[in-house]
Parts: sequence; structure tokens; C-alpha cells
Amino acid sequence: MTDDSLEIHAVRLYGEGRPVDVLVEDGRIARIRPSTSTDGRRVLLPGLVDLHTHLREPGGSGETIASGTRAAAAGGYTDVFAMANTVPATDRLERVLAARELAAGASARVHVNAAATLDLAGQALVDVEGLAAAGVRVFTDDGRCVADDGLAYALLQRVAATGTVFAQHAQSPSIVGDGVINEPVADAAGCAGWPPAGEEAIVARDIALSLRTGGRLHVCHLSTAHTVDLLRAGRSLGAPVTGEVTPHHLLLTDHDALDRGAALKVNPPLRSADDVAALRSALRDGVIDVVATDHAPHPAHTKRGGWHEAAFGLTALETALPIVAEVFADGDDVDWRGVARVMSTTPAAIGGIAGLVPVDLAVGEPASVCVVEETPWTVDPDDRHSASGNTPFAGRRFRHRVSQTVLAGRITHGDPS
Repeated sequence: MTDDSLEIHAVRLYGEGRPVDVLVEDGRIARIRPSTSTDGRRVLLPGLVDLHTHLREPGGSGETIASGTRAAAAGGYTDVFAMANTVPATDRLERVLAARELAAGASARVHVNAAATLDLAGQALVDVEGLAAAGVRVFTDDGRCVADDGLAYALLQRVAATGTVFAQHAQSPSIVGDGVINEPVADAAGCAGWPPAGEEAIVARDIALSLRTGGRLHVCHLSTAHTVDLLRAGRSLGAPVTGEVTPHHLLLTDHDALDRGAALKVNPPLRSADDVAALRSALRDGVIDVVATDHAPHPAHTKRGGWHEAAFGLTALETALPIVAEVFADGDDVDWRGVARVMSTTPAAIGGIAGLVPVDLAVGEPASVCVVEETPWTVDPDDRHSASGNTPFAGRRFRHRVSQTVLAGRITHGDPS
């Protein structure tokens, strides 16, 4: 390996065929040749792309752009889209530019999302045209819903005119109220319920507005089987709508939340086993377009206490890949192309960065890739790169783990191979 080249040894491209050695030069894949090794446990994938990462800087709660992108690289991510609910909110051009400056040289490329409304207050739209001209691709008040009908309609009109995307946190304030856990189990938990209809009503409205305006709608962290049905129906009508699911909504249920308490408080809440099954099926079938982490780090003390006192959110960047691999597994075999579709190529296309990660693992493509090894491991919240340890998967054993991440030819995680 030299300063501008490296070789990745004994990997199977998308887990297919025999192992190969991949030479990287000047940030691109320069050569692929058969390896002398016959060990097929290492899989090469395009670098992962997360459309939904909370990096908490400025004004964060422990996490920083530096620590958050180290966690991203450890999870195989080369690109993350930073959400706008910072303090102050990323709602104007100078704050977008400041966040980009802070992210220079980080362990993953940071694409800064802008708020949809000023101060995330849901009262007045940001300068969509000016921010889009500066390269902002995604507008979102995530953490809060753009609930006003007229404002959502106007936003989607402006999104249509600028070729950008509105990423909606679908949560009707008047339906959800103070809800903190899936409504069917709220009585057992002794707290206010978060009705599934609170998500579905906003998604239905926004699909109708997207259909009429042509504005691209992206549904954040969808969580119910009926939301999947709405997504499918919206597409059948011609609405330009996409949707994401989080790793925790693919694996955990509202009964896990009952068992473990507010440590699993997340927004939207964990849903029923039937919802989880529908989400997994829809992801495999392509109805749900992408997996997005909604990585939401918090200091330990904010996750303690009762359901109404604890903070919403879970960390996810370092454990997303093995969960998605489980969803795409058929016995011992994993559909790694399916994993790459929902964790790399499709989110890159939605986020407008398709030229930064490989469309295919071939000579000439960008050398932003990750190596996944079949090596059983157990999640230890103390063995992490994120500044926060609020993982919902402490003690859980997984079958696959990212061992190396390469960003434009630069190793950002793992040792030279």
C-alpha cells in the first residue's frame, strides 16, 4: 500500500463467486483479480449511505460530528445525511455552511439536511430555493412534524420546483398528543399511547399533496403495516414517494418495550409483531426503499426514568448492517445485493449523491466501500465509537460485522488488509 493506493484482499463482491483482490488507486477501483485465498467469509459492498443521522453538533448532547462519523465508519457508512434539529436549527444558509465546515475531514462524508421550517417551529418555510441552490438536497423538521396542511402543500410545491426532497416526520400532534408507547400496550405500560393512526393520517395526507404537486416526499422511519399499504397505494397512483425503515423497527416490538422500559423509548414507538413482519417483507420486496438508522445518541442519564421522562431515541450506526443482513438472509445465505440496494445505492439516489458510491463493484467505480466479515460478535455498549451508549441491542449476538471501511480510497475504519 502507498499513500494513494491500497489493496483489499480476499473479498467476494456482493458475497458472490470466488474471492478476489481489489486494487484501489487515486480513490477508484483500479483492478480486480482472483485472490490466492479461498477464504470466502469476507464480503465487499458499496459504502453504506444513511439518509437519517443525528450528529448533535452544534449544541449536542455528547455526540459530535467527529464521534458520530467514527461510529458511521465502524458500521460501514461512507456517507451520512445530518438532520437539522441541532441547536440552533440548521434552517438557513450560514448554518448549513458552518456544519459543512465542521465536517471537513470527518470519518464519513456529511451531507447537511436543512430544516423545512424556520426554527423547526412549523410556522414559516425556510428559503427552499436559496438552500437548494447551495446544494441542499433534503428538507426536514425531523423530530417534529410539518403538521399544517397549507404549509406542507406549499413546501411540496417548492420541493417540486427545485428538484429536492421533503423528508417528513409523520406524527399528527392532535392524534398522538403525549403518547410515548404503541397504543395497544399503553395501559400495560401505565403511560399515554402513541396511536398508529397518528403516523398513517399524515402519510395519507402527504401522499395526496405529493401526487397533486409533484413534490418528492420521503417518509421517515415508517413503522406500521398500514403505512406500508399507503406507500404502495401512493406509488400505484403515481405519487413520487419513498420510505425508510429503521433497524430497530425491523427487529424489536412493543412487547420488548414493555419488558425493558423507557430504555427502548423511540419515536415513532416500537410496534406490534405483525407490523414488524410487514416491514421486513416490504423491505425485501422493495415497497420500503431504504434502511435509515435514525441514529439518536443521548447521554445515559436522559434515558433513565419513566416513560414520560426519558428521551426519545436509540443509537444505530454501528449495528445496522448485521440487522439488515438478518432480514435478507435465507438460511446461511444472505442476499447481499439486496442489502446494498437498501443501504447504499437507493439511499444515494434519493439523496442525490449516486456518483459518490459504486453503482456496481467494478473497475473505475469510486472506492467508497466496506468489508463485511462473517464473524459472530456480541454487542457491548462500552465497546463503541459513538459518544453515547444507548444501543437497544446490548448483549445481542450477531453473525456479521463490518471489519473495514474505505472512503474514496482512504481507510476510515479497520486495519490495512
